[in-house]
Amino acid sequence: MMTKLGILDFDTPMGELSGGQRKRVAMAAVLSVSPELLILDEPTNHMDNSVIAWLEDFLVKYKGAILMITHDRYFLDRVTKKIFELDNGGMYVYEGNYDYYIEAKAQRLEMTLASERKRAAMYKKELAWIRRGARARSTKAKSHIQRFEELRDSKLVIDDSSLSIGTASSRLGKKIIEINNLCKAFDDNILISDFTYTVLRRDRIGIIGDNGCGKSTLLKMILGEIPPDSGTINIGDTVKIGYFSQDTQVWDPNQRIIKYVEGISDNVQTDEGSFSASQMLERFLFPRIKHSITIGQLSGGEKRRLYLLSILMQAPNVLIFDEPTNDLDISTLTVLEDYLDHFNGAVIIVSHDRYFLDRLCIRTFSFEGGGLVRQFPGGFTDTMRAKELEALSAEMESGGRRAGSAGQIENASESNQNKRPQRVKKLKFSYMEQKEFETIDSDIAALEDAIAEKDAEIAKLTDDYVQLQKLSEEKKELASRLEEKMDRWVYLNELADKIKNQ
Repeated sequence: MMTKLGILDFDTPMGELSGGQRKRVAMAAVLSVSPELLILDEPTNHMDNSVIAWLEDFLVKYKGAILMITHDRYFLDRVTKKIFELDNGGMYVYEGNYDYYIEAKAQRLEMTLASERKRAAMYKKELAWIRRGARARSTKAKSHIQRFEELRDSKLVIDDSSLSIGTASSRLGKKIIEINNLCKAFDDNILISDFTYTVLRRDRIGIIGDNGCGKSTLLKMILGEIPPDSGTINIGDTVKIGYFSQDTQVWDPNQRIIKYVEGISDNVQTDEGSFSASQMLERFLFPRIKHSITIGQLSGGEKRRLYLLSILMQAPNVLIFDEPTNDLDISTLTVLEDYLDHFNGAVIIVSHDRYFLDRLCIRTFSFEGGGLVRQFPGGFTDTMRAKELEALSAEMESGGRRAGSAGQIENASESNQNKRPQRVKKLKFSYMEQKEFETIDSDIAALEDAIAEKDAEIAKLTDDYVQLQKLSEEKKELASRLEEKMDRWVYLNELADKIKNQ
């Protein structure tokens, strides 16, 4: 069981294990006794994707009952058959997986709002009836008055508060992050070997790989916290990085949360206007009644949300996330994903949350071991599919060689006489592709600048709706051209890699 969960050295003292390793040992201890009821609290946190896939299969086939809390939406969708939702003090039960829950909850909320609208309409009608004869109220039918009072007192409390992220980002120039021939090893453990990549302004990069393979090390080299063994990392002058770490923050447990936020900024400029520290806390679902409590009184999820607020309030233009989905609830993750959709800078994400990676990433770095870092277009699922196709292709090629070997031996003499050696045609750029490859980075930067200029022009307009419509259409056209250029950039860089390595 420990082997399945990635624990291979059975003699290591528990005190020398990391937090994630200790969690996996505890998981092995629970699973190995086959209890009738498994209670799991965030079982996929700190787990490798391969371990999560194994755990999914194990739990799907598990004979006993399972009760778990998890924010891993793929895991939730595959393993669960019933979902309990705690919402505003109520418990709601959904007979199905996460996909069913999303649909059923939307229907429940719509029915709740429809009932409230009907109640409000009836209440207004009854209120008018009561007011028409207020002085003669004692003569009104007691049952009618009682009905009015019941309608008045039965108002549904609908919590429509939701996390609102609208912090502004600072200006970002053309040069973002340039990584050239990067190498890093600890003793004999080679983590990164000869890795090169240029981060673009609208990049959404996911980084995957087993625990300890070097993902967080790459982030810390970009941040300047760890020096590379060789190679360079050049960061543009206008780059302002916001780093959301997976490590536990060093909090003063006795500091009030309002004082903590005010220590970052008393006033924050966003794309929706100016907000005070207190207003920013409310936008991140900390009601005023909680502003004076201490950080030590917050839950783990609330602390992560406060930490996220502290980063976004600094108006970064490049965001680096190291396991951002740990301890964030699904509603917060959904809003964060929407925020990142509209974020104008680059985003780099280390995560084991497959849904989060698929939802956001247009490129994936996969740490393969031995220093090899491979690049794939798309998110986690796209990367896994590409690897499966590679493995299948290699297996078919190997099988074809084995099947043909007997015939080749038998007809070797005839083949040698009649078969002329064939030249393998090498890959190369066409003339136009070479020209496009040389200019595409500057073309993308120019389009990004043009879109930013359109945004600035739109922001200055007040009541000129004709001009606003015109600028919006122009921006839409630029965005479409940028998307086409990004697709071409992926194709040309993949072709360049194949040409280089053939």
